[in-house]
Amino acid sequence: MVFLAQIPKEQLIHQLKGGLILMILGLTMVFIFLTLLIFLIKGTSALAQKFAPAGKAPLAAGHAAAQTVASSSNDAEVAAAIVAAFAKSKE
Repeated sequence: MVFLAQIPKEQLIHQLKGGLILMILGLTMVFIFLTLLIFLIKGTSALAQKFAPAGKAPLAAGHAAAQTVASSSNDAEVAAAIVAAFAKSKE
């Protein structure tokens, strides 16, 4: 194993400079990629809002009411299953 104290000073400085350059390049590439990703997502969202049909909003409200009734039925079934499992574990 080579310790830092055993490496010549010039070589150590050269490797540190190389590492710093790689770090800066990597951070820059990540920053550019994430910035482009944000703009692409915003653009896609704008296109989706532009071309999305506006007539489906009332249908969603009716669907939510039907889903609430179904979820209350599921809640009762889940509660019954929990009670049965608890009773079984106490035996």
